[in-house]
Amino acid sequence: MAFDGITVSALRKELSDKLTGLRIVKIAQPEADEILLSIKGNSTQYRVLLSVNASLPLVYITEENKPSPQTAPAFCMLLRKHLTNARIVSVTQPGFERILKFELEHLDEMGDLRHKFLIVELMGKYSNIIFTDEEETIIDAIKRVSHNLSSVREVLAGRKWFIPGGGEKRRGDECTEADFSEVMLTAHNPVQKALYTSFEGMSPILASELCFRAGVDGDASTSSLSEVDITRLWKSFSDFYEGVSKGEFAPEIRYDGRTPVEFAAHELSIYGDLKRVSFSSISETLSVFYSEKSAVLRIRQKSSDLRKITQTALERNVKKLDLQRKQLEDTEKREKYRIYGELINTYGYTVSDGAKSMEAVNYYNGENVIIPLDPQLSVKENGKRFFDKYVKLKRTAESLTGIIEEVSSQIEHLKSIETSLNLAETETELTEIREELYDAGYIKSRPKTDRKKKVLSEPLHFVSSDGFDIYVGKNNFQNDRLTFEFASGGDWWFHAKKMPGSHVILKTSGREVPDRAFEEAARYAALYSEGKNSSKVEVDYTLKKNVKKPAGANPGFVVYYTNYSMMVDL
Repeated sequence: MAFDGITVSALRKELSDKLTGLRIVKIAQPEADEILLSIKGNSTQYRVLLSVNASLPLVYITEENKPSPQTAPAFCMLLRKHLTNARIVSVTQPGFERILKFELEHLDEMGDLRHKFLIVELMGKYSNIIFTDEEETIIDAIKRVSHNLSSVREVLAGRKWFIPGGGEKRRGDECTEADFSEVMLTAHNPVQKALYTSFEGMSPILASELCFRAGVDGDASTSSLSEVDITRLWKSFSDFYEGVSKGEFAPEIRYDGRTPVEFAAHELSIYGDLKRVSFSSISETLSVFYSEKSAVLRIRQKSSDLRKITQTALERNVKKLDLQRKQLEDTEKREKYRIYGELINTYGYTVSDGAKSMEAVNYYNGENVIIPLDPQLSVKENGKRFFDKYVKLKRTAESLTGIIEEVSSQIEHLKSIETSLNLAETETELTEIREELYDAGYIKSRPKTDRKKKVLSEPLHFVSSDGFDIYVGKNNFQNDRLTFEFASGGDWWFHAKKMPGSHVILKTSGREVPDRAFEEAARYAALYSEGKNSSKVEVDYTLKKNVKKPAGANPGFVVYYTNYSMMVDL
């Protein structure tokens, strides 16, 4: 995630366009490191969240109204005293620094017009909200920084505000081609690093994007660049900053399936293989991205114990299966012992007691066989010894065959649960997976659920290009309900071939289904399966009436004997 100077520049434009001339009517501090401003004017109202959380600093316009503590913190009370009903004169950004400056105009106690600045620094763990007078002398800050905490800059009342480390990088919008060439030729770094360490507001993601647009390897050393490479890179660089100077932004989020991967205030061509969703404002982009990202992280954290249980059981069963298969291989010599016993019974009369071996013709293939004998045993006892070995290995093989089938089934079931955990998006879905693990014996204590008020999770729902409803199960309980309770006999059922994955139902509603709808449903079956990262996935599909569930089978397990197949490119 790149909350870089370019993102801040897009925010500055949006905030300036929407808020300039409006008044602050309410100030709240819902968290120790957050300020929420309510702004009104011209028959419009906005809420602006200023967050300087060390791990997630951001600013954006939001519709969410967070609850505030009953007693407002001191910094919030100070802002209310000075800035309630203050007019926003401007929203600026020093260069391409990750800083927003709100210039505010208000009347003091004497009725005189005063100017103040509310400065938001979005700099990781050094992020801060600083309140200054018109001379930029600090009045207070949401995070006070003494000399004991920082020898570079104190953030305390009475100190002058300044940009720490400012002026070390060049501004991309003021750079000439000659300046750019000089940077590239003297950087002695990979091209990508040379860009983001030399120019204000540039993140590694943006540097990679510019290299991609120019067709230049971002990992290559600047010393390897040809004149043509530098010219192409300059064209990519200058075109980008020309658009930024004009306020031309194109906010977007890139998704891997339903998971947000990256956002930016500009097009991310480097993620061309990921789904792109465009937004009209950078605030909406940030709001959607961080809410969806936090939801994904929250579910992943809450599912960590289930993942550990599933992974541990899966590893144990895989090891068990490998051992059993090796043991089964060892039983394959049982037929040799049976033949030895038969040959001894047939030709043993020619061998005297005490012999260490005997030679005989194997009447099954006509080859000569030398059979080792125990000289301490009689010929008849040697024959019985080989028959006993044969019977023991045969019983072992029969037993192992059944165990291997059972363990293979458990592995398949655990892999399907693993896939379900990757698809889970709600706590209800996690509860169902937890119940499934309990029913299978992998969890000892039953999940606490209110059976009277039990809420079932819902499958994903899509509509095909031709208007057909497509439903995708996200766990094994959903799959069973979708296939055997929801789907009708004339609906079509899809599943990735021979791998864990979702049951996909294409509802026909009695209509003839075009090929495109089949292809789209098969694509969902491939995307929501273990093979989603493969280039090709084979998908089986059949009428739902052909799908059966064996008695006592694990959730999600079905059989079918009549089906079609298609190969899906991903």
